[in-house]
Amino acid sequence: MDAATLTYDTLRFAEFEDFPETSEPVWILGRKYSIFTEKDEILSDVASRLWFTYRRNFPAIGGTGPTSDTGWGCMLRCGQMIFAQALVCRHLGRDWRWTQRKRQPDSYFNVLNAFLDRKDSYYSIHQIGRLCRASLPCAGAAAFPTDSERHCNGFPAGAEVANRPLAWRPLVLLIPLRLGLTDINEAYVETLKHCFMMPQSLGVIGGKPNSAHYFIGYVGEELIYLDPHTTQPAVELTDSCFIPDESFHCQHPPCRMGIGELDPSIAVGFFCETEEDFNDWCQQVKKLSLLGGALPMFELVEQQPSHLVCQDVLNLSLDSSDVERLERFFDSEDEDFEILTL
Repeated sequence: MDAATLTYDTLRFAEFEDFPETSEPVWILGRKYSIFTEKDEILSDVASRLWFTYRRNFPAIGGTGPTSDTGWGCMLRCGQMIFAQALVCRHLGRDWRWTQRKRQPDSYFNVLNAFLDRKDSYYSIHQIGRLCRASLPCAGAAAFPTDSERHCNGFPAGAEVANRPLAWRPLVLLIPLRLGLTDINEAYVETLKHCFMMPQSLGVIGGKPNSAHYFIGYVGEELIYLDPHTTQPAVELTDSCFIPDESFHCQHPPCRMGIGELDPSIAVGFFCETEEDFNDWCQQVKKLSLLGGALPMFELVEQQPSHLVCQDVLNLSLDSSDVERLERFFDSEDEDFEILTL
């Protein structure tokens, strides 16, 4: 199995192409670049995103389950990537850049540690697998954008939190969408592009049938994405303060695919750190309806329409110990997130 995986990985790495020489701007998660004058900046931005791929030889999920997610964990890895981007924006800032063999701030390792393939990491595949048991028959079952979004949430649709504080808390907004029946409707293409232009953009998770990707931008008519379909050895901590992190960063030109190849089932993500960010995002979404020849992918309304009923599709709940562990994340009172699913 390992030999086959290594051969597969070698072939995939050989497929990466450099960016095309084009006057079209390159958009990466709300940042605009020119390929002619800012190529190094583009590659640095891409390399600074946390890249989660298949891993092998990690502790067995549930004690007796799989020790690798090769072949079944791609959508879960994409869900990890989009949520990790929100944590990076929150604790390091959108302008933070990762540099190889350079000491990074402690907050960086706090974020990365939350996604290590260990049962005690908050957002590990082990923790996601535990939540998956209620909705997927086994750890090796296929997952889809809405599944990953639900597991990052952990609460059933329509759930309410008692004694919600009035103060604003950073918001992670994940919107599952279907932009066509079997293929993406061309009327949504321009709207999708504009989502990558928003400064609040966390990107998109989706891909092709049975092959999930984390889309972080576009150039021309091509989407730019990080591909989880590379199997790497599980990372082991060398000591309590250092994580070997080079394999968590894509240090080659990212993958690209035509927008028309995208499966219509996607989830779009946004991060609003402040209420001002959210209000700005709302204004930008309203402007999307004014794009000539384009259809909005979603709309904002003041109240839920009466004909729509929220169903508890997962029937999941968190016990008090789960809530306490999540509240202690980063050991700070102001680190709570609101995760809003639509």
